[in-house]
Amino acid sequence: IYLWACAPLYLLYLWFRDHGCISLSSLCCVKTLLGLCLASFSMLEIFYLLVKKNEEIQKHMVFLLSPVIRSLSMVLAVCIIQLERMKGCRSSVLLFIFWTLAVVCSIVPFRANVQEIIAEGFTADAMRFVAFFIYFSMLLTQLILSCFSDRRPITAKHTYVQNSCPEEDASFLSKFFFWWFSGLVMQGYRCPLQVADLWTLREKDSSHQIISDLEKEWAQQCAKLQQKEDGDMSWSSRPTRLTEQTHLLRKLKREQSSSFYLLRTLWRSFGLYFLCGTFYLLIHDAFMFAIPQVLSLLLGFMRDKDADLWKGYFYALLMFLLASLQSLFNHQYMYCCFTVGMRVKSAVMGLVYRKCLVISSAARRQCTVGEIVNLVSADTQKLMDSVVYINAVWVAPIEISLCLYFLWQRLGPSALPGIATVILIFPLNGFIAKMRSKLQEVQLKLMDGRIKLMNEILNGIKILKFYAWEVAFLNRVEDLRGRELNALKKSQILYSISLASFNSSSFLIAFAMFGVYVLIDDKNILDAQKVFVSMALINILKTPLSQLPFAMSTTMQAMVSLKRLGKFLCQDELKPENVERIPYSTDGDAVVIEGGTFSWSKDGPPCLRRINVTVKKGSLVAVVGHVGSGKSSLLSAMLGETERKNGHITIEGSVAYVPQQAWIQNATLKDNIVFGQERKESWYMRVVEACALLPDLEILPAGDSTEIGEKGLNLSGGQKQRVSLARAVYRNADVYLLDDPLSAVDAHVGQHIFDRVIGPKGLLKDKTRVLVTHGLSYLPQADLILVMVEGEITEMGSYLELMKRKGTFADFINIFAGTKREESTRKSASRLSMTDFSIDLSQEQLISCDMSSASVQTMEAISGCSQESAAEDVGKLTEADKAHTGRVKLEIYKEYFKTVGLALIIPIVLLYAFQQSASLAYNYWLSLWADEPVVNGTQMNTDLKLGVFGALGFAQGFAMFGTTLAISLGGIIASRHLHEDLINNVLHSTMSFFECTPSGNLLNRFSKEIDAIDCMIPDGIKMMLGYLFKLLEVCIIVLMATPFAGVVLLPLTCLYAFIQSFYVATSCQLRRLEAVSRSPIYSHLNETVQGASVIRAFREQNRFILQANRRIDDNQTAYFPRFVATRWLAVNLEFLGNLLVLAAAILSVKGRDYLSPGIVGLAVSHSLQVTGILSWIVRAWTDVENNIVSVERVKEYANTPKEAPWTAEGSLLPAAWPTTGTIETEDYGLQYRKGLDWALKDISISIKEREKVGIVGRTGAGKSSLTLGLFRIIEAAEGRILIDGVDIAKLGLHELRSRITIIPQDPVVFSGSLRMNLDPFDSYSDEEVWRALELAHLKSFVSGLPDKLNHRCCEEGENLSLGQRQLLCLARALLRKTKILVLDEATAAVDLETDNLIQSTIRTQFEDCTVLTIAHRLNTIMDYTRVIVMDRGNITEMDSPSNLISQRGQFFRMCQEAGLA
Repeated sequence: IYLWACAPLYLLYLWFRDHGCISLSSLCCVKTLLGLCLASFSMLEIFYLLVKKNEEIQKHMVFLLSPVIRSLSMVLAVCIIQLERMKGCRSSVLLFIFWTLAVVCSIVPFRANVQEIIAEGFTADAMRFVAFFIYFSMLLTQLILSCFSDRRPITAKHTYVQNSCPEEDASFLSKFFFWWFSGLVMQGYRCPLQVADLWTLREKDSSHQIISDLEKEWAQQCAKLQQKEDGDMSWSSRPTRLTEQTHLLRKLKREQSSSFYLLRTLWRSFGLYFLCGTFYLLIHDAFMFAIPQVLSLLLGFMRDKDADLWKGYFYALLMFLLASLQSLFNHQYMYCCFTVGMRVKSAVMGLVYRKCLVISSAARRQCTVGEIVNLVSADTQKLMDSVVYINAVWVAPIEISLCLYFLWQRLGPSALPGIATVILIFPLNGFIAKMRSKLQEVQLKLMDGRIKLMNEILNGIKILKFYAWEVAFLNRVEDLRGRELNALKKSQILYSISLASFNSSSFLIAFAMFGVYVLIDDKNILDAQKVFVSMALINILKTPLSQLPFAMSTTMQAMVSLKRLGKFLCQDELKPENVERIPYSTDGDAVVIEGGTFSWSKDGPPCLRRINVTVKKGSLVAVVGHVGSGKSSLLSAMLGETERKNGHITIEGSVAYVPQQAWIQNATLKDNIVFGQERKESWYMRVVEACALLPDLEILPAGDSTEIGEKGLNLSGGQKQRVSLARAVYRNADVYLLDDPLSAVDAHVGQHIFDRVIGPKGLLKDKTRVLVTHGLSYLPQADLILVMVEGEITEMGSYLELMKRKGTFADFINIFAGTKREESTRKSASRLSMTDFSIDLSQEQLISCDMSSASVQTMEAISGCSQESAAEDVGKLTEADKAHTGRVKLEIYKEYFKTVGLALIIPIVLLYAFQQSASLAYNYWLSLWADEPVVNGTQMNTDLKLGVFGALGFAQGFAMFGTTLAISLGGIIASRHLHEDLINNVLHSTMSFFECTPSGNLLNRFSKEIDAIDCMIPDGIKMMLGYLFKLLEVCIIVLMATPFAGVVLLPLTCLYAFIQSFYVATSCQLRRLEAVSRSPIYSHLNETVQGASVIRAFREQNRFILQANRRIDDNQTAYFPRFVATRWLAVNLEFLGNLLVLAAAILSVKGRDYLSPGIVGLAVSHSLQVTGILSWIVRAWTDVENNIVSVERVKEYANTPKEAPWTAEGSLLPAAWPTTGTIETEDYGLQYRKGLDWALKDISISIKEREKVGIVGRTGAGKSSLTLGLFRIIEAAEGRILIDGVDIAKLGLHELRSRITIIPQDPVVFSGSLRMNLDPFDSYSDEEVWRALELAHLKSFVSGLPDKLNHRCCEEGENLSLGQRQLLCLARALLRKTKILVLDEATAAVDLETDNLIQSTIRTQFEDCTVLTIAHRLNTIMDYTRVIVMDRGNITEMDSPSNLISQRGQFFRMCQEAGLA
């Protein structure tokens, strides 16, 4: 009947589902053959009946009906087998159920035949017996064969994939029980899993597959949103004075709509698969509600002593079967949900990444890198969590209603108080969920701020160390963290109330129902059937009641996250029509701008006005002007990075762009230059030579295969700019936009690059070049010069034309040429600058170490490798996030619980013990009440019984609130301490640590890992302890009822421990691998956001998207088996739990003569909870173990190499020290690591007070090393440095660094007010700050800002020009005004006029200070008292500039190159 009923629908399904044909396999042949044999046997049976029982058949034709139907069914089964093969169905659910039913139906005749053989002997009807047993064997074989999967279809697109996921080849039964996963569990148990052991991601789960479909859908939704907005705009015709208000309202409306449209996009992509999971959930619910009905029948059987024994066994087996099926369907639902969650994560990450590449400049300034990282870490996680629980929002109320309906059947109107209790609990928790949602938003906002600030600290760590500003920024982070934890604490108190009320709900409902039931009528008897079936239903009720607040909470959080994601994804994008890009042709103009007005945002003031420029093909155009005059903005407009308000831009051909601040990828030098293009060796070598990179390649340990740190950490400023230029030149584009690339290189290098690359005879001589420059000597060679003033082009023409006009440009040239025209033009051309401070550690080390044997890992303690590092490690700098292996060490748990404190742990354990004792007591009390004999139709002392029951229940509820709150508070205490330790450890680490550790790794610790410690660990501990004590209670109850159950409990416990040990080893390692693969996603995202303009200019978006996809896929490759592992474990453990149900039920049936229904009801209803309890314990245990890995990863940084203490104990340093500013070095030597060459050797110099000393030398001579030694960024290897006679090695680092000042080369600005950037400790008055700004020539600029000193600087100072940022660094030095100033002469990004002002400011304001200048431009130190010439870590010459020139040594040769001698 089953097969014939289902076949039509199934055949229809197969007809429309075509996956290709499966070639005839041995499995299919055997199944077909057996099917035909079975049909033949049925035909034989018809023949046998016709011959043997002819007379009976004539009277009763029905005898023939059974074999005929059976025969036809077998033929139908064979037809289905063949159709499935032709349609590519590899494993059949329909036929498996059919063969199972066939075998089950054959068991009765099988038993009858066996009994007949025993009674009459085999020979009585041997032929029939043999035929039946062969028939039964074939049925059994068919059932076994239907459990296996056939081979793949021929037409399926299947390319061979190494280590493919076994799920794709698994049979439906293997998928249902997760047997396909067992191989990985076994492997993980034998040895810790590595990345290579993980399966390749399934095609349908890959980022490319998911995002390509989703992107089209999202584009359609965005178009709809835009249409809706346009419709609203055309409809509304408000007065003009309301435009700002309406614009704000429209923006808010758009943000709200965007979350709905994003949800709709996700639903259309993943909704169908999610509905499939929902279907499994509904089947699970049907089985769940069937179990109490069977329990009722079992207890009825226990009461009826005359009932047949087989009924008891049947009920016991039925209960076991229902419990097992319930468990299986539940985990299929969870598997579907987690798969959808994983796909949603890939989709959202992909959308956010793609958005980063097209977001407009104005919108980008509103979204910091920290916020974007949070979107792909915290917010995607919230969405994933919601997928699992969102169904509970509507299913839970239905489950609650069904429970209450069945309770009404048992107890009648007395069920109403139970309904009232539920209704009371609902609004309370709804109110709590709403309050928690608000607190969640506050907490997320504070977390965003903290991550953003941490990102800035990590990016500007060197500046913080130079200025000794760590404490100020540490306080800012701690302030944000304190407020974040405060919000979390309030949220956790509310959560504890919510949890306690929900967990006590089963008692409250029972108390209300039973209380009313016995009090309204003395004749109402509480017997075992009423009590324990009601309790089983109440226990079912407990699941939806406990899930509902969590579901509401996660749904609320998901809505907040969806809103944040929608808001970001709907931010304004750069319009492709801003610039018209047309294919290259030989005639016509390369760049044309007509009547251009541009601004940085839609509604912002214009940054460029009335721009009219025509650039001929192959010409060199120079753009000049003061700082902030709009030179860089002009290039941005040509790239389409600004908002075009008026006019038109046309660019012919491909574009290459060199930004003012070089953007360098964390990749090899070669990859940075080639930038995704095919490597053409001869062209590559020409480019490298022209960009003066050949000497650098000799210095680097692995040549062009050397890995460059994040943001070019181990390259100097000059090297970074040359690499950036080489990238553009290698591209061989048609139009080159060069934003002041020559400012960051030495004099001779600058001239070399201009001659060999940019100039009339350079590599780019036939290309169109637009060059922003401050170098006057390049201007005569330009075909066209654009003079910019305040966003407008004031003059335009060739050098000679502009000089003839005698306008502003000519005056400017004359002032700076003057009497020293020749000298000045030559030296300003060179603009020797920025050989950089970033050279520090790695660069100097690279030069000073023995290249053949040394790795670039900066410090022995970090790299952990011997000097004889493997060849492939040479040139490697950053360390990938490493995964620990094996189980989490016990020390980590000790460390965590030590931070919680014993004062909290002991009360927690005692409260749990008390809570469970109260629970056991009230349950046992109920069983005694149920067994109370009935006297005259009533039970005695019901008031007393109800009172005791109530007292025990309420005691348990209060204890529960106490435990949950105590654990939450303990978790917050631990989290606070661990975060403090982490940030202190990181800020106390040496500079080398930051060079070797990608910021993504550190940000991962501060975001994801700290988030896990905040919430996940306390939640896991709450769950684990709660269920452990509950399990203890259940075991005691089952053993009290049926002591024989101990025989089953012992092996089950051993099996449980065995499965659990298998699982935890694998799961923990998968969690680590997943955590490790997460960091590269954040690092890559961080890098992309910062280099978006370069990626866009080079049109490399697709390549970066592919890289992002690969990183997301690597992460999902570890995440997928991680969640399947949980399902595998739950299915196995719940099967063990169901065996306990079976044992308790069967033992109860066996002992029905001496067991009371009350104790049986108690034992069986509690054993039914074991399946859930067991899986929850291991899940909670695993969650704790998985998340305690976060503690392990946070504690990793406790052992990194640390700097000396910030303050020395017992230091008696005078407040005014240093008073004179004398510096002495005695046999000073510096090494970057033991065993490497000396970076500085035998340096002995004495610098008097107020002396001005220039330090010069080629790249790698040791100039920067001397500065690093003075600031103790690197400690002395021998000798010492004395300042005012005090040995600096005996001082605290902050005592030293706060008393000497540096103007570093990289102008780092932090987000926050201008005042905070100048004086983070608030040590100076406003008057002093304004005075410093005036001297730094920034007063007029700051005065013009609406918020003056409180003007908010964007992340990395993006709303200030590079020149303004450098002036800000000068203002910092002027404010501190210490006796010693170290100047890493960094005025390369400012125009000549401002440069002159800065030089004169330094000369006048620091006249009474000792000044050490690392000279990149020799003209600035020609009037110094002394010049130190360095080479290979030694001082080669030291005297006044004039004496050194007359000696005609190394300094003389350098002056010659710079045109000064």
